[in-house]
Amino acid sequence: MRLFIFVKLFFLLTCLVACNKFNKIQKSNDYEYKLSMAEDFFLKGKYSKAQVLYEELFPIFKGTQKFEDLYYKYAYCFYNNRLYKDAENLFKGYLEVFPNSSKAEEVDFMRAYCFYKQSPKLELEQVNTLKSMAMMQTFINTHPNSPKIKEATDIIDKSRLKLEMKEYRGAQLYYNIGEYRAAAIAFNTLLNSYPESLSGDLYKLMVLKSYYRFAKLSIFEKQEERFEKVINEYQDFADRYPDSKLLDEAKEYVQLSQNQIKIIKNEQNTSSTKL
Repeated sequence: MRLFIFVKLFFLLTCLVACNKFNKIQKSNDYEYKLSMAEDFFLKGKYSKAQVLYEELFPIFKGTQKFEDLYYKYAYCFYNNRLYKDAENLFKGYLEVFPNSSKAEEVDFMRAYCFYKQSPKLELEQVNTLKSMAMMQTFINTHPNSPKIKEATDIIDKSRLKLEMKEYRGAQLYYNIGEYRAAAIAFNTLLNSYPESLSGDLYKLMVLKSYYRFAKLSIFEKQEERFEKVINEYQDFADRYPDSKLLDEAKEYVQLSQNQIKIIKNEQNTSSTKL
């Protein structure tokens, strides 16, 4: 117990000493010393303290040769503290103030990357995901020879996959709650939006399943037409994905639909005979 109290007191004392030291640095009128301490904090990864000092030195060094590096590191303090929205604004400001900087390409990438870091969970609106894709594409177009091209392309691909998954979940939700016509339309839209998707055959199968269930639940007068729709969708499936592992499952829905059409026609013939 005594050892615990001693350690706790030692920790508190150390914190007080560190705080007093930082307060002295803040109050110093020796701006070169203050800047050197900001640099020291930055290099040691103490970005919050570096950020405070850089901010105080902003008006002092503005217009001097040291301002560019100060601005650059100040922006990175926000980025490293995961304050991505503020970091993006500062990277943007840096490019406006220093458009010809040797670091302009790096900062341009980091600005786009900040949008990617702000990309939210799948369930939320993907505004920043879309922005990151657009910004990364602009970066690729502006810096075609950059060593960051591959990373930028990978980010676009990951973002696109995220958007695809979000649309897939929406379409699957329609199916799960029994909104089969809406599900079929949503899966077709998904397929058209992402024609190169590795899951394209799955999406098309879900179109068949959705239209089949929609037909089953339809009034008698509409069923034949809607089962025919399932058969037509299968033809599109077979044309697009002739080697799909899901082709046999898709054929089952064709057979089921054909059987239902036969039943409907038999009932129609029976009704006509009675009349």
